[in-house]
Parts: sequence; C-alpha cells; structure tokens
Amino acid sequence: MLRLTWVQPEDLVGHELRQARLDGRDASAVAARWRAAGGGEAPPRAGASPGPASPGLRALAEKLLDELARLPSPLADAEPTDLDRIRALCSDWPTPRPAASVSPSRLEAAWLGRAVGCLLGKPVEKLPLSGIRRLGRAAGNWPPTAYFTARGVPRDLLTAYPWNRRSAPTSLAENIDGMPEDDDLNYPLLGLKLLQRHGRDFATADVARVWLDELPAGRTFTAERVAYRNLLTGIEPPDTARHRNPFREWIGALIRADVHGWTNPGDPAAAAEQAHRDATLTHTAGGVHAAMFAAAVIATAAPVDAPDVHACLRAGLAVVPPGSRLAGAVRHAVRLAGAHADFDTVVDGLHAVHSPAHHWVHAVPNTALIAAALTHADGDFTGSVSRVVSGGWDTDSNGATVGSVAGLLAGAPAALPTHWTAPLKNRLATSVGDFDGTGFDTLAHLTHREATRPCPSPT
Repeated sequence: MLRLTWVQPEDLVGHELRQARLDGRDASAVAARWRAAGGGEAPPRAGASPGPASPGLRALAEKLLDELARLPSPLADAEPTDLDRIRALCSDWPTPRPAASVSPSRLEAAWLGRAVGCLLGKPVEKLPLSGIRRLGRAAGNWPPTAYFTARGVPRDLLTAYPWNRRSAPTSLAENIDGMPEDDDLNYPLLGLKLLQRHGRDFATADVARVWLDELPAGRTFTAERVAYRNLLTGIEPPDTARHRNPFREWIGALIRADVHGWTNPGDPAAAAEQAHRDATLTHTAGGVHAAMFAAAVIATAAPVDAPDVHACLRAGLAVVPPGSRLAGAVRHAVRLAGAHADFDTVVDGLHAVHSPAHHWVHAVPNTALIAAALTHADGDFTGSVSRVVSGGWDTDSNGATVGSVAGLLAGAPAALPTHWTAPLKNRLATSVGDFDGTGFDTLAHLTHREATRPCPSPT
C-alpha cells in the first residue's frame, strides 16, 4: 500500500491542532469533535500514520481543516506575513545598500559548508536527543567533530537508536562517497535555477514554475509537498501556503534562504525581501520570518569585509517582527548561549522550552538552535556545525544553514578542515535539473554570476 506522507487529511488535523495551540487559536471545540469521531493525534515523527482512515473520518478531516483555517489568531498583528506589515514593525530594518564584493572562493566555502553541515546531521535526523548523544559518545565523537560512524558502537545501542534508514548508507563516515542527494542541497540548486531564469526580481509565481519544471514531487516534504499538491489542483500563490497546510510555520522556507543571502552580499534587506518572495509560496508568519532571518544573516556574512557572527545574527533579527515568537526564541537562545560554557546545557534549556509544544521540524525551535550554536562557537566552522547537530531536532537542515554561515565567515575552501571537505570529492548528487554530479567550485562560480548580475532598472 502506498501511503504518501505529509498529505493525508486524517494526519493533517493533528498537526493543525498543534499549530492552533501555538498561534493562540481556540480549537477546543474542533478538537473535541475530532476525538469523538475517532480521530487521533498527528504521527509524532513519521509523515503518515500506518493505515488510512475510513471515508467518513477522512471527509470530516477535510471539513475540520477548513474550519480551523477560519479561526482568528490573536498573534496575527504581531506576526504578519505581508512584507509591508513586517517592515512596519521592524524599527531597525536595514538600510538598502549597494552590493558588496563577494568572491567565488567565499561562495564555494559556503556551498561546501552547507553540504558538510547537512551531511553531518543526516544519519541522526529524527533521532531523539538522548540517542544522538549516546551514539556520539559511544564512538568517541562527542561533541561530534567528525562525521558520525557505526564503528565501535555497541550493537544494542545501534538497535535502540537506528540511524536514519535513508541516510545511513550514504552519510556515515565509512560510507561517504561525494555529497548524497538531500533536499537541503536541492533547494539552493532550485534557487540558483530560479535566479538564472528570472533574475533577483523574480515573483513568487516564478518559484512555482521552476518547481513544476525541475523538482520531482517525491523530493518534497511537509509544507513544500502540500504547496506542490495545491499548485497541481489549481490553487495559486500565496494561497498555496495556506490551504490545508499545517506545516506553514515549519523549517522548509528557511532551508531555501541561502541563495538569497549569497546573491545579496552586504544587503540584508534585499536578501530578506528576496527570501520573502520565495517563502510565501509555502509558508506564513513564523515560517516566513525564519527564512528572512536566515537570508539576512547570510547576506551580512557574505562580503569579504563581513563583521563577526554576532553582528550577522543581529542583522537577521532586524528583519523579524520584534514581538514575534521567532524573534523571542532567537533572543532567548543567544542569551542562553552566552550564559553557559557547556553547550549541552544550552541545548537542554532550549529543549525544555520548545520541545513540549513544537514538532521537531518547526521553524521556531530550529532557528533558535541555529542562533545558539553560531553564538556559542563564535562562528568557528567545526564548533558551529558540531554544536547545532548535537542539539537534535532537524539536524541536517540546521547543520546545512549553520555550515553555510560559518563557511562564509571562514572565507575560503582551504580554511575548512579537510576531514570535512575531502569526502565530498567536489561532487553532489541531485535530481534537480542538470546539476547532478556538479562540483562545488562550479556552483560557486554560477552563484557569483547571479550575485554580480545587474538587476533591471525599474521602469
């Protein structure tokens, strides 16, 4: 039986009920009707429950999803999705600046850093924090300053905490042979394709067109899969982000933000605006804010004369509504990272605050962890990717974003330790377009071309 993940109505209701609790909507009556009819909670880690619901329960799920969407949120004014309203709330919105200089070498370090961080996190994705810690310690690799390995790990521990089944054959240290395919690399490639076709003044509809042309539906997950389904049923952006999409504040838009930062070096406002146009295909509110935050951080880190990582993080916060949950979570994470020498203590504090209410892919806890890791490691490459992956949640996505930022700050591929980069063999696998087998040096030059291509003058 084919049980397609992330789109089954009977599974989406539980996710939407959780999202309603997070954004303050009173969904108690809907929840009671759902449970009385035999509806269950959302699958805790998988994308679909084992078996389908009855036709009657599925029809009720679709009806309740629409009812939940109509419930007003008391947080709407503090957490807008509209760009003009976001800017109006951000008193420190960055002043637009002329493009700064960014070198192909620096961009290559960013691409490599993104791949390294993603690859480090791949085998432990979906594992609980306790399992990640036990596996790393058993291999003598805690905190993880090298790729995870099964060598030397007791069999009973491997049975208790099995590696991510799709990733282990390509991402454990003993198995790595180039960069394997991952959505955290597919989306920057799609972003590059988007800029090649439409330039930096693209519209959200252009993002949709590139996806339909280049992105296999089976390579999408969570909000992206729902938005893709919505496109195929004739729903247009930005409604693609809203219709029966309980994942609209998860991490998916954030992992698409790098290319918007890379191509707007020194201009976090332009990067955030570009990321906003991309993000609103699939996300709203906090999901969009997370993408804007990441794009602004990366844009600030991109130039040759970039400031330190702490200034980069402040630039990211400047484009996020200050009263939003995301901004509050990032500020708390930065304070926590500054208060404790032991990063495991920082992670425990973040999990105590966020894990009870949030799914492990939600943008709020993951963005907070990204900020904490970069702060605590002071932007150092190995320290940053090690810390963020050691924090659990969406390990490969967080590793990718942190690796991109820390790679930029390192400044050149030669500045990244070879034990991280050599196994990549300057080659990545992908199902996107004609990029399969492309080298990171080539990707850097293509990205540099888009970063330096003049935008058309307004008419």
